[in-house]
Order: sequence, then structure tokens, then C-alpha cells
Amino acid sequence: MKSGTASRSDAFAGSARCASSPFYSASQPPNSPYRENHPSQSPSNSTIQDHLLPRRNFGEGKHLRSKRLIRRSRHSRAAGQSRGKIVDAISISERPAEVEDRAIPGHWEGDLLAGSKNSHIATLVERHSRFAMLIKVPSKDTETVVAALSKHVLKLPATLRRSLTWDRGHEMAKHKSFTVDTNVKVYFCDPQSPWQRGTNENTNGLLRQYFPKKTDLSVYSQADLNKVALRLNQRPRKTLGFETPASKLQASVASTG
Repeated sequence: MKSGTASRSDAFAGSARCASSPFYSASQPPNSPYRENHPSQSPSNSTIQDHLLPRRNFGEGKHLRSKRLIRRSRHSRAAGQSRGKIVDAISISERPAEVEDRAIPGHWEGDLLAGSKNSHIATLVERHSRFAMLIKVPSKDTETVVAALSKHVLKLPATLRRSLTWDRGHEMAKHKSFTVDTNVKVYFCDPQSPWQRGTNENTNGLLRQYFPKKTDLSVYSQADLNKVALRLNQRPRKTLGFETPASKLQASVASTG
């Protein structure tokens, strides 16, 4: 009997939820007893849209007047939407397994570290050793960023030029030019998934000790950035068994060279 009681109570709870939903309210005629007894349950158009939109894959969304697939505040926007898609972007899901396990050096993660006055620094971190490179970029347009990255990556031995993982930032829109110049294939993270470049994110956090937010990064020369990178690369890391990134990378190059 207990199971029957539980089943009935669940059914009553479901019925109560249904009766209190905006769909039930909206389905009642304007002069119905339900509307008279529940005046506060009359839903607005936006409330109905909020309940319809999660089921937009089943076709209900096409009935909305605005034809929007996603409803947002006037003050918000989908991350990266205004920047457009990156043509021929290769998804991170297509990255070789050797990148994930960090066993082979030469796979990098990259991003732009932002400062005030629209200033930026390009950061590259090697996944196997956590070795960091900081690159001065005069602006974040894709031609400038790709040219600066190519110039520095080409200084690396071929064994350290295997892949680069970047976020969906439009500064890498010309990723194919970068690949042609360096022979380094670029893989792009999923939208709004910074953890997919966790090594780079952690390094950028360390860099905030040297470049706090709202710092004008344009005042730093490449020589200044090299000094900061040297400090990071000579700092022992627990994740490396208290080796330094510099010594770890050097040993990796020696073993693969």
C-alpha cells in the first residue's frame, strides 16, 4: 500500500505543478474560474517564451515572434558571437592523443593576456614542461598576432613545433597562415571552455603577479617580457616534481634530439 500511496502523492504533486505552470494558465479562457481565482498566474509573453525556448529543438521556437533561438537580456550577448566564426577551425576533439597525455614535448597552448588601453601580450605554454614564452603584440588583429607568433615559434627546434591549442579568439582567424609558416597545426577549444587550455590559464594566473589587471602592457618591451618569462621558467613547480620548466624542457629536447 505504501508504494500505491507514494505513487498517488507523486501524481498529485505532478498535477499541482501542472496547474501552477504558465502553460496551464495560458490555456484557460479569460473568463474561466481558474483565471478568476488565480489572477497572479496570468503569464507574460516573456514567461511563456522562457518555457518554450528549452524545447526549441522540437520546433516550438519557430512560433516566437522575434524568430530568435536564444532569448537574452538587452545587455548581454553570446560569447564570441559578434566576432564571427573562424574559417576551417580544427576542433580540439581532433587533437592527437599524444597531446593529452603530455608525454611528448612540442605541444603548446596559447592565449592573449589583456591589459588596459586595449593592450595585450601573447602567451605560449608548452604542455609537457610548462615552459612559457611571452610575446609582445602591438595589437590584437589577426595579422599582427599571427606574424608575432610565427616569428617566435620559428626560433624553436622542429621537435618543439608540433601543435598549438587556442581559444575561439578571432586573433587566430588566420591560423592557416600560421600553420603554413611554422608547420604547427592549430586546434581550437570549444566555446566558453577555458579549462581546455588549463596549462595556459594557470600560467596566465601566475603572470598576474607581474602584470596586474588594468596594467598598460604596451609599455613593456620584448626584452622585459623575456626577463619575466625567464623568472617563470626557472621557478620550481610541484607538478614537475619540483623541477623547473627550463630544465624539464632542456632534458626533453636532449632526449628527443
